[in-house]
Amino acid sequence: MSPRTGRPTDNKKGKPIHVRLDEKSDKILEKYVQQEKVSRAEAIRRGIMKLETELKE
Repeated sequence: MSPRTGRPTDNKKGKPIHVRLDEKSDKILEKYVQQEKVSRAEAIRRGIMKLETELKE
């Protein structure tokens, strides 16, 4: 059996993070996840992408 498992992808996600959320942030995240039918990880990635517009170069 091949050492690689899972679906092949061009967008590898190899940077794990751990975050502690307060109750309000967790409820907002959970509501978004249910509404958009995405994983918590995907919801967080989307939130990070929205921060890009606020970056100063």
